[in-house]
Amino acid sequence: MGRSSDESPLRRITAESCLLGGAGYAVLLQIAHPSVAHGVYHHSDFENRPFARLFGTLAYVYGTVYGTDEERERLHAVVRAMHKKVNGPGYRALDDDLLLWVAATLCHGSARVYTLVFGGFRDDEEYALFLREASVFGTALGLPAAAWPGTPEAFDAYWEEAVTRLEVGDEARDITRRLFRPRQPVLRLLIPLQELLTAGLLPERLRDGFGLPWSPGRQRLFDWILAVTRIVYPRVPRPVRTLPATVCLWSMRRSGDPVRLSRRSGRPGPRGRVRRRATPPR
Repeated sequence: MGRSSDESPLRRITAESCLLGGAGYAVLLQIAHPSVAHGVYHHSDFENRPFARLFGTLAYVYGTVYGTDEERERLHAVVRAMHKKVNGPGYRALDDDLLLWVAATLCHGSARVYTLVFGGFRDDEEYALFLREASVFGTALGLPAAAWPGTPEAFDAYWEEAVTRLEVGDEARDITRRLFRPRQPVLRLLIPLQELLTAGLLPERLRDGFGLPWSPGRQRLFDWILAVTRIVYPRVPRPVRTLPATVCLWSMRRSGDPVRLSRRSGRPGPRGRVRRRATPPR
């Protein structure tokens, strides 16, 4: 992945906390694929354990990008074991097509939010390298490397074609309703902003399919938030901007479990301990 942020755009970009503003966008893109929606609807417990599910996702992303070789190996083994159990009519979590789509949403969502906040990548070569590096989100779980569209042209072509095949069904709408109407009081304070950002980032066809509210007033508010973020966020010291990634990695290493909460849900998790100092992503 490269020893420093200068060598690896994936390492430099992934820890930026502004990317969390696109979390709902990536999730809704994923469940707009009917097979992904079916798997989430029948196998996920996000409604009852939203923080555990969030931690698991962040641990996978941050651990994959910033973990040691040993940590990545343990992490990916846990996640593969969890996904092997997620099967049903017309759905298999480790299917190449679904692995590709979910990994592509993580890549695309990060690149889009980063571009909106920072104005884009340094040059075309950096974006191409970012795309090649981001393949790890799929290949770590078994996606063949040859299946990843590793050039900007190939990725853009895949993305445009894949988006046209998305179809928001009843399961996806029900997941969205529960996602944006959480039971936890703390989440209720944060959801209005996340719902606004998600609706603003989605294509109009998908936004309407999910039934997300939109209006000229909400568009102006969305544009204002982006304008303020572009001015303020890049001026925040990087250790502050990357604090969520630092805390997630610290928690993962302190517990010695790549997905700390997995065993509490009855899912497999390693039992050894890995003791490392918590260092911020570079």
